[in-house]
Amino acid sequence: MDTDRRYEVEIQLGRADEAHIIRTIEYWDIERKRFPQYDHCAVIVAEDITSRFLNVISLFNSSIPLIAIQMSAFRFENQVALVFITVLDELVRGLVDEDEEVQQGATRLDWETQGSKETVSMVDRLLETVKHLDGDLELKYNKFYIGLAKDGVPNNFVIFRPKKSHLRFEPRLKPSPEVEKTLEDAGLDAMEYDKRWGRYRIRLTQSDLNKHKDLINDLLKRAYENTAL
Repeated sequence: MDTDRRYEVEIQLGRADEAHIIRTIEYWDIERKRFPQYDHCAVIVAEDITSRFLNVISLFNSSIPLIAIQMSAFRFENQVALVFITVLDELVRGLVDEDEEVQQGATRLDWETQGSKETVSMVDRLLETVKHLDGDLELKYNKFYIGLAKDGVPNNFVIFRPKKSHLRFEPRLKPSPEVEKTLEDAGLDAMEYDKRWGRYRIRLTQSDLNKHKDLINDLLKRAYENTAL
């Protein structure tokens, strides 16, 4: 179960309309401001989502993570069955969009407070490996994650989200059965793949950094080389 993701759901009987879309986005915006430590996704559920409104929703999806689901009900004797069809899935955004987002600044102290000094120190350890790939890369503290930058230009082939008891390590890699099996065999705590940003999301402890150093370094190297292609 992905405990770091929140879905804001608006359900409407009948056909989706303008008010339905606006309410969905409002719920999403309110909750992401209340709980910025989570990833948020807006969800519209309606009995009828016409092609016209699907086009409108898809326009928002380029900047807002949004899913549209059409629901149908069928009666079988004394029972009713509900069928849900995803007519618009969350858009996977490109590499440049994320790097060029205007991020709200933060400091190391902010992250030590939001997470812990121990989990932020884990980021320092991983930075040592990153510097073997490119010695000019430095940490960039943003409100929602710690990224990387070279000469002030973001290069987020990996990002870090320190929590109280673990570090979320998120290398940008295409989904791969081989990578998934490697993580599973190692016993690492892998979350659901982030389709929107194209990232693996792995919960790491200090023990994991020591025990699986070679594997983690390999993931960093792959993510770096993939971004350089």
